[in-house]
Amino acid sequence: MTANLLRFIFACLLLPCLWATASAEAVSYPELASAVPGHEGTTYLDLARMVIPDLAADKDGFYRGSMPIEMRHINGLDSGGSPPETSGLSNAAALDVKAGGKDRLAMLFDLGSSSDSAEGFAVLALYDLAGKPRLLDAVNVAVDRSTSFRDPGKLPIGPGDDAIITLSMHVNSSQGYMSTPLILVRDDRFELIDMIYTFDESLCTYRRTQQLAFQTIADGQRYAAIKATVTDATVPNGESCDDPAPEASSQDISVTYHWDGAAYVKGSDALDKLAGENANRF
Repeated sequence: MTANLLRFIFACLLLPCLWATASAEAVSYPELASAVPGHEGTTYLDLARMVIPDLAADKDGFYRGSMPIEMRHINGLDSGGSPPETSGLSNAAALDVKAGGKDRLAMLFDLGSSSDSAEGFAVLALYDLAGKPRLLDAVNVAVDRSTSFRDPGKLPIGPGDDAIITLSMHVNSSQGYMSTPLILVRDDRFELIDMIYTFDESLCTYRRTQQLAFQTIADGQRYAAIKATVTDATVPNGESCDDPAPEASSQDISVTYHWDGAAYVKGSDALDKLAGENANRF
């Protein structure tokens, strides 16, 4: 099943969980052969080849290549699966971001998974397009089978800085598993702020959803504080089943991340505890 199809199924099954506070589409999905706006002579394929050097179109217009360049996983040295021996792309996700007051382009390439790994491999790449295009950093951000930008993809944390938000997930007939890396771009390098795990399920008697939202709070630091809130809601569906339906309920679970001059520090372990509780429900 392709990454695009997984995203479609996820959106239909678990639409309330998608964070979509922006009024305009921030992420674009250009064809790789198309030119980068404002940069005549540079295509998105040129940028993609900085990650997969031998990427080329086949007779059907699909782009295939072998292994990507070496890169770290956003969650540390012990995280992440291996890339597939052959990568295939029809397009890529592109996102204009600010970093250190400079214009940057972030692109996300979901390469799928290798034959020996259930976890996918997705490259988040950062480019400087001023003058000759340069690849500044690239990391694997896949935590699950399918990876994309989490709409709208970025969160302004200062007048010249954005945090980047991606989403890794997989779904089955009644459950959705979501991992959300919240990523800082500092000195043209990606740094993980936190990994947030949420879990949805739709059973015979009820539906339980965990909707994640972000907001920033100016606190006089270089980067604004970031408040992450998961709304954990249970809604009975009125079906007659063997098991009794739970009562309707809703609670907000929040954590605020503050910049301490060197890194973002989270104010509590509330979301970690939620992740542990969710793991017991799998």
